[in-house]
Amino acid sequence: MTAPVFVVEHFDAGGGGRYVLDGPEGRHAVSVKRLRPGEDVILTDGAGRWADCVVLDTEGKDRLIVQLDGVTEEPAREPRITVVQALPKGDRGEVAVETMTEVGVDAIVPWAASRCITQWKGERGLKALGKWRATAREAGKQSRRVRFPEVADARSTKQVGALLAGADFAAVLHESGDAPLAAAELPAEGEIVLVVGPEGGVSPEELALFEEAGARPYRLGPSVLRTSTAGTAAAALLLGRTGRWS
Repeated sequence: MTAPVFVVEHFDAGGGGRYVLDGPEGRHAVSVKRLRPGEDVILTDGAGRWADCVVLDTEGKDRLIVQLDGVTEEPAREPRITVVQALPKGDRGEVAVETMTEVGVDAIVPWAASRCITQWKGERGLKALGKWRATAREAGKQSRRVRFPEVADARSTKQVGALLAGADFAAVLHESGDAPLAAAELPAEGEIVLVVGPEGGVSPEELALFEEAGARPYRLGPSVLRTSTAGTAAAALLLGRTGRWS
C-alpha cells in the first residue's frame, strides 16, 4: 500500500524542510488516520506537483508536522482521455466520477443531453457540480493520484460538438456503432474524447451533430451498461489499449 495522500495549496516549508499540514487535511491525518512519527505521507496540489514526506510529529488534533525535502512534478500522461458524461439521476453522477477518477480519466465533462431527466439549473446546478468536483478530489486522494481529473462546467450539446471537433480521436458509445471500441485505431498522443449518453440514449439529432464534428459511434460490448458505469468501463479499455496501464 502506498502512502496516504493529502491535498495542499502550497509547498512552502520552513527551515530544514519542516512543513505543517493543518486545517481539514491536518485534522484528517491526525484525528482520523492517526498518523505517527516515522510514517510516510504524500502531499500534492492535485495538479501534478507532489512531495514524498515523513511524519515528524503531531500537535493537537489537526496539525501534522512532516519533513519535506523536495517537490516532484508528474508530467501529464498521453494520450489525454476526456469523458463527456450525460447527467444521471440521483447520486449516480458521483458514482461515475468516483470510478472514472479511480481508473485514471484525465477530465470529465458534464453534459446536459436532451434525454437527461436531471437538469442542472441555477443554485441546484452549482451544488451538483460542486459535488462532482469534491468527489473527484476525494477519489483522487483515495486512489493515490497526484494529478486529479478536471471536472468542467456543464456543457450543452453544441459545446460538446465543438470539443469533439478538436479531439484527435472522438467516439460516442452507441448501439448503432458498426465497430467495437476495442478495435478502434487510437492515437499515441493528443486527446481522446469519449461521449457517454443518458439512460434514455443519445438522440438521433445529437448523434448526427457529433458525427458531423468527427465522432464515430462505437459499441462497447454485448451487454448494456448503465450510464454511470459505461464511462468507467470504456475508459479502462482505452487506458489499457493505449499503454497507460502498462
